[in-house]
Amino acid sequence: MAGPSTDTIAARSLQHAAQRPDHPAIICEGRETTYAELHRASNRTAHALTAAGLSRGDRVAFLGRENEHYYDLAVGCAKTGVVLVPINWRLTAGEVDHILRDSGARMAFVQGEFLSAVERVRDSLPDLREIHRFDGDGHPAEGFLAWKGDAPDTDVDVAVGTEDPMVQMYTSGTSGLPKGVVLAHRTFFTFVEQMRRADCDWIDWRPEDRTLICFPGLHSGGMAWFMHAFNVGATSVVMGMFVAEEAVRLIPEHRVTTVWAAPAMLDMMMAEHRAGPEAFASLRKVVYGGAPISPSQLERCLSVFGCELAQMYAAAETGSVVTCLTPADHVLGNPRLTSAGRVCPGNVVRIVDEDGKELPAGAIGQVTVWTPAHFVEYFRQPEATARALHDGWLKLGDAGYLDEDGYLFLCDRINDTIIVAGQNIYPVEVENALRAHPAVADVAVVGVPDARWGETVRACVVAAPGAEVTGRDLLLFLRGRLADFKIPNSYEFLDVLPRNPTGKVLRRELRQRIAAAAG
Repeated sequence: MAGPSTDTIAARSLQHAAQRPDHPAIICEGRETTYAELHRASNRTAHALTAAGLSRGDRVAFLGRENEHYYDLAVGCAKTGVVLVPINWRLTAGEVDHILRDSGARMAFVQGEFLSAVERVRDSLPDLREIHRFDGDGHPAEGFLAWKGDAPDTDVDVAVGTEDPMVQMYTSGTSGLPKGVVLAHRTFFTFVEQMRRADCDWIDWRPEDRTLICFPGLHSGGMAWFMHAFNVGATSVVMGMFVAEEAVRLIPEHRVTTVWAAPAMLDMMMAEHRAGPEAFASLRKVVYGGAPISPSQLERCLSVFGCELAQMYAAAETGSVVTCLTPADHVLGNPRLTSAGRVCPGNVVRIVDEDGKELPAGAIGQVTVWTPAHFVEYFRQPEATARALHDGWLKLGDAGYLDEDGYLFLCDRINDTIIVAGQNIYPVEVENALRAHPAVADVAVVGVPDARWGETVRACVVAAPGAEVTGRDLLLFLRGRLADFKIPNSYEFLDVLPRNPTGKVLRRELRQRIAAAAG
């Protein structure tokens, strides 16, 4: 067990409650929660978890839309060494079942509209001892507050260290089944500290900031952004789900200073009738991730938002930011707008070949990263962890190169991940679902560049002999089997899929063929 440290969520909660008790920590649906209130509420949560028999290393799941009480649960878990397992409410019952089973969650908090997905599989989950409804009639956390009851709000006497696991975020893998990415307390402190030491403000959080988080807190990007803001004592403005009209309304209403979003979200916000320099006058910086920004989109962002722009490159496993395309790089005509930016202070990026040998500038290979924020492990998957993380170096699923000045350019995804509006989609998972259709003999799924969403999902299908099937047939078949955002929105029917001599589908050839057909 790691020793006590000030660089933990528990210690930082105590510090903020003492030093800035009345400063808002969270604003959600017009409700403000101060740092003192969040500290006391999360203390009650921590005591209630302990009274329920949960201890260090146990898992507690949450399924629902986020609000201030979700973060009360997150901080309360962190204070006791209990690991929070957020579950994306967009997932199907089968996907929820896998996460609950794989994580070994002993307790689950579930919002009412999603209870049936958990109740259906409860009897087959021996580790899951308790399920509690989180919300209630007319209140976003009636069940959660009733569960805590009259638990004390005194500080919790549990020594939590920087290396102790804090959250377990699920991300799909090449096997098609989500893997639990375990992140420690240190993940949410190292980037801020490294940037401070370097006197660098490419991406920054200030105590006076009010930051709008467009990514959900059930997503690694949303959780990390909230915790970095929490780290410095800033105010987070959170939404239960991203709605462009709502985001545009919240910025002037709460004098938001920074925004964290996907490029597709920025496009939707700029399309709103209220969008414009007046609505966004409070902004000092917009940070985006998940895809580069096009020159035309940059021009619109600079005109409409009227503030600095920064792009981050990260992954669930990196825990925090790896590279940044800085505000100074966001200039029309800059050829580096297609890059992922420069390596952030405290990180190291190398491009390596298949044997792990470092490649020179300009040579394309696998992107590897050394970062102090890296994940702890894939939960209960030591072999997968060893393949991804070796001697502190994290192998990412991207192929790319560094130019002479250290800018990272991404060329392809080694693991073929598709990113739609910041959401990771893994082809194997979608392909496995499509292969269950009796009219499908073979299938490959690829990402297609899209100006609005970053990418869309295209299924290349080989029909079974004598079978007749349409894209609409397959779309209807997938509903309920996959989360909606994973379902392909276009289908192409081929006689045969291109494969190499060993039988592996040549996805790059499919992408090139699609690009050529699009002109």
